[in-house]
Amino acid sequence: MADKVRVGFIGTGGIAGQHINALAKMDDVQFVAFCDVVSEKAEKAAQEHGAKAFTSADALYDAVKPDAVWVCLPPFAHRDTELAAAERGIPFIVEKPVTIDLAQAAQVVKAVESKGLITAAAYMNRYRKGIQEAKKRFVDDPPALAFGGWIGGGPPTEGTTHWFFDKKRSGGQLLEQTTHTVDLVRYFCGEAVEVCAYGTREFNKGVPGYDTEDASIATVRFANGAIATLMSALASNASGGVFLTVHAKNTTAKLDGWNHDLTLLSVGADPVQIAGEGNILEIEDRAFVDAVKSGDPSGIMSSYADGVKSAQISILANECMEQGGARRV
Repeated sequence: MADKVRVGFIGTGGIAGQHINALAKMDDVQFVAFCDVVSEKAEKAAQEHGAKAFTSADALYDAVKPDAVWVCLPPFAHRDTELAAAERGIPFIVEKPVTIDLAQAAQVVKAVESKGLITAAAYMNRYRKGIQEAKKRFVDDPPALAFGGWIGGGPPTEGTTHWFFDKKRSGGQLLEQTTHTVDLVRYFCGEAVEVCAYGTREFNKGVPGYDTEDASIATVRFANGAIATLMSALASNASGGVFLTVHAKNTTAKLDGWNHDLTLLSVGADPVQIAGEGNILEIEDRAFVDAVKSGDPSGIMSSYADGVKSAQISILANECMEQGGARRV
């Protein structure tokens, strides 16, 4: 591979902008193409970075043949973007949630495996020093109980309601937002075997374009016997936030806020505090760029296939909310 990794972007929205800013700091990255269904957005990004603009991912792949692509699309817009990249042998990193459709994701996983392709799911919190320290402690002292979630306020009552508040397009808050917490619980506790969930829609009334749960609770049972409760809310304007507490016999990890600041409590030891990194996307993107350059994926904390497993928990929980009962994973 040349000295610079030739990078393309599928989607140029807010999260894409954060990845672009992170990659722009790297001397070994060259932006070669941007794709967006809104041509003006693709053209603006392309002009700013000396690249080409496209409104079709397939056209970008075939015309530019990038070394890697960042897929930064809302859940409903993924369609065949990742499958087309995999079939062409193009490494890709996908913003969470990596899928809203498990059948479609299975096709992508199969194509990725057949090509031996380097991929990543953008669960950036796995790269944090605090998360890694807690992970090490939980290897010999496995978690028994975890609880956490993402609590936020209600939708706007005036103006256009964002796609996030439409479950058919976003997959709901548990899949689109609380997925970060779901992924960390999987990372600490291992693979899930059963999911059960309840949701309510009794509180945000009369909001045009709003069609999702106001709050939900999902309970997960893991293969090692651990259990977890995952909470989400779009009905708490007074307070809220991101949080996760994980209890093992001799270790408790408390994670707080967007940066996931860690407080680690251990029997017979002083508390350990590790602040979360503010430049976590840069750290995540650096790991993916290095993997593409070297051909060694060992520095990637979550592959596409692994990201599908985290999404699966929320997708099955959504089925429980809508149809009742529990779901085997």
